[in-house]
Amino acid sequence: MHTNMDTLWLDLNEELYKFIVGKVKEEQTAKDIHQEVFLKVQTNIHQLKHTSKLTSWVYQITRNTIVDYFRKATHHSIPIDQVDIPEAATDNFDYAHLTNCINQKIAHLSAQHQEAIVLTSFKNYSQKELAKHLKISYSGAKSRVQKAREILKNNILDCPNVAADRSGKPIDFENN
Repeated sequence: MHTNMDTLWLDLNEELYKFIVGKVKEEQTAKDIHQEVFLKVQTNIHQLKHTSKLTSWVYQITRNTIVDYFRKATHHSIPIDQVDIPEAATDNFDYAHLTNCINQKIAHLSAQHQEAIVLTSFKNYSQKELAKHLKISYSGAKSRVQKAREILKNNILDCPNVAADRSGKPIDFENN
């Protein structure tokens, strides 16, 4: 059976790795899953009844291993105090003078909304990347970002030195 495993490795190694990378997108994780799959194949090859189904059997093990990986993956939040929020931004609006107000308003958001704002606005995550990071649907990520932006905008407009136009867009501030 040792020769068969060598042949199997040579035949499926690269193809299987590409399949795994296509599903998990992280190279190191893909390598770990790839190795785990071949360990499972090697330890369970005696359970295979028909060698003609070897390739589909290996792919089934691979799919199950990938699913197990995603089930085990834990949600990693990024605390707001560990994020480097810029002191200035280039826009029509002088952000630097509102930094304290904005940082305080972000700090008062719920943890979910803080993370959505910080990752999309300051860490340049796309909403799709945010969804993947949070392990939620793309539409769920979009809703979270929109809700967080709306809450933050309303909270910023509550700052006493901020003036807004009719649509609620900040247009001026009074420098204290």
